Amino acid sequence: MISTRWLQKRRPYWARVGELVARCEKGGVRALSHRELRELALLYRQTASDLAAVQEDPSSARLAQTLNQLLGRAHNCIYMGRRTKAAGIVSFYRDIFPQVFRETLPYTLAACAIFFLTAVAGFLMVFADPGFSRYFLGPAMMESIDKRQMWTHSVVAVKPLASSSIMTNNLSVSFVTFAFGITAGVGTVWMLAFNGLLFGVVNAACWQAGMLGQLTSFVAPHGVLELPAIFIAGGGGLLIAKGLLFPGELPRRESLVYEGGRAMKLALGIIPLLVVAGTIEGFVSPTDLAVKWKYSLAVFLFLLLILFLIPKAVGARGEEAEEGHSAARGEVPAD
Repeated sequence: MISTRWLQKRRPYWARVGELVARCEKGGVRALSHRELRELALLYRQTASDLAAVQEDPSSARLAQTLNQLLGRAHNCIYMGRRTKAAGIVSFYRDIFPQVFRETLPYTLAACAIFFLTAVAGFLMVFADPGFSRYFLGPAMMESIDKRQMWTHSVVAVKPLASSSIMTNNLSVSFVTFAFGITAGVGTVWMLAFNGLLFGVVNAACWQAGMLGQLTSFVAPHGVLELPAIFIAGGGGLLIAKGLLFPGELPRRESLVYEGGRAMKLALGIIPLLVVAGTIEGFVSPTDLAVKWKYSLAVFLFLLLILFLIPKAVGARGEEAEEGHSAARGEVPAD
């Protein structure tokens, strides 16, 4: 149990961290003197030890969240002056992105739920009203479906151009979904719901035309990367909305900066996924490659994505827990 006396002694140090961080966020690293930067670095380590101690007390979950946010902001200030190196980019995709993905997983799952709930609604609406798909998809696509022809064959003739166009479109949709979080999440939810509805309607129309197998074999190779990327972008948008609507103990502006920083890491993290997905959608998905190989590629890529995100994140969590226990045992600064 965290004592009131201990909290009273530690709060001035946390307040000092907040003061230094606020100045750094406003004017950059140059806003702090060399002495203040060294002070911030020392307080950062002390606050990390405090957080480890607080996390041992289940009744202090709210305080632990506040300290975690404070440490995140302080970390950005301490390291923002470093030049970007190739090793830093590798480290971002190897360590930081998977860790942030795990920390924000509930938001990604919420985005996924919005997409698939509206997809199911769209699927059922087509069966309730067969004319809905023709109204929603337009005459050109419905004419192709009526003829039992996939509308993707034209992609094969212009692979490089199509692949570039697909990448651009996927990036645009994902980043718009992410950026719309600033509308308190309304725009993000709308983008997820619209694309989910479209997905459900297309699947239902192809089901009725006996083309669901063709559609699935087309979508599977690139969809196992493209759809998770969109869900992660949607989770980032919801994270921004959370910082805006539910700042907790932080001032609203600081909460938005903190959550927006985490959301931006998610948005940057999905770029390679969308590039690979666009390449596959342009060069592999619309071809006459045997269906078994398309599904095999889809399974391989999905397993690779899981191995990329989950084990590294679990490992990072284990390291954090070990560091927390070590700090709690002997590194909490004396008062």
